[in-house]
Amino acid sequence: MKLVTVVGARPQFIKAAAVSRAIKKHNSENQAKRVDEIIVHTGQHYDYNMSEVFFEELDIPRPDYNLGVGSGTHGQQTGRMLEAIEKVLEEERPEWVLVYGDTNSTLAGALAAAKMHIPVAHVEAGLRSFNRRMPEEINRVLTDHISTLLFCPTTAAVENLRREGVLNGVHLVGDVMFDCMLYYKSKIKNNSTFIAALGLKPKDFALATVHRAENTDSAEKLKEIFEAFNEISKQIPVLVALHPRTREYLTSYGISTLPGVWLLEPVTYLRMIELEYNARVILTDSGGVQKEAFFVGTPCITLREETEWVETVECGANVLCGASRDRIIDAYNNSEKIKPDVDMVSRLYGNGKVADQIICLLVGVQ
Repeated sequence: MKLVTVVGARPQFIKAAAVSRAIKKHNSENQAKRVDEIIVHTGQHYDYNMSEVFFEELDIPRPDYNLGVGSGTHGQQTGRMLEAIEKVLEEERPEWVLVYGDTNSTLAGALAAAKMHIPVAHVEAGLRSFNRRMPEEINRVLTDHISTLLFCPTTAAVENLRREGVLNGVHLVGDVMFDCMLYYKSKIKNNSTFIAALGLKPKDFALATVHRAENTDSAEKLKEIFEAFNEISKQIPVLVALHPRTREYLTSYGISTLPGVWLLEPVTYLRMIELEYNARVILTDSGGVQKEAFFVGTPCITLREETEWVETVECGANVLCGASRDRIIDAYNNSEKIKPDVDMVSRLYGNGKVADQIICLLVGVQ
């Protein structure tokens, strides 16, 4: 079976690493039902620290195609990807196209395949924030409704699809990112090499990420967020793993930071997990980082009004604060009340063999 995998952004590289390992394992045990994976990198993330380093660090097979699409408006970026992916599919003629998550790369890969009558398999299907102003929400909904196999990470995701009338091909498999966490756990747990190099101690700093368009595209929201970071930094250093686009917005909006707010370049996956393990609290608008915070048992404050990972809020591991300066500061001051129950993680997100299930299901429908 020939499978084309479409990736383009940091979270997708991490998820693809788990699935590519599962494919390698499957092929070693099932030569008669071999899966030949063709990896297509759209180039949505192209900065070295947001792209190349993940292939090196996570031992992901090198992309067979790098489309080099780069940045642009959502329409421009998606359109260029759609055209380029279509050419790859015409050449490769795969049995399946596999897409991940909710980026423009996800939607472009799914659309290109569907228009060529190639079945689509969607990893992280069924997630909903119910905020249609988020481009990620549009990408999720459209991708789910043109997919043949829908691999859901949670029971809430299955229920979301049921409410939308999507019933066929839906499978509750768990979260492939939890696979990654368990696989790399021995390398990162109790490791403080990176924070030691920064001159910090465990639980003596806050970790933050900001990259969602709803926050970065608004000068008012981004200003409120960084005013909160400035205030928190008077008590504890705030390390901001900064997306290149966010850095540009800080400059263009004239937003300044106090010395206690440390603006870092994007960090590798293993260094990010080390920071998450050792942070006192995490402040983020990233869906993936919300989950990772839960995986490692670190209190999370989400800089959005809603989350697609509702179970993290329901079980007390995560608090939603939007982009309000005062709410963020209040949540930080009360963060000792945020108590992640790490024993809940495996019950919610699977047993660490999600990628194996995905490959079995793909092969099983042939």
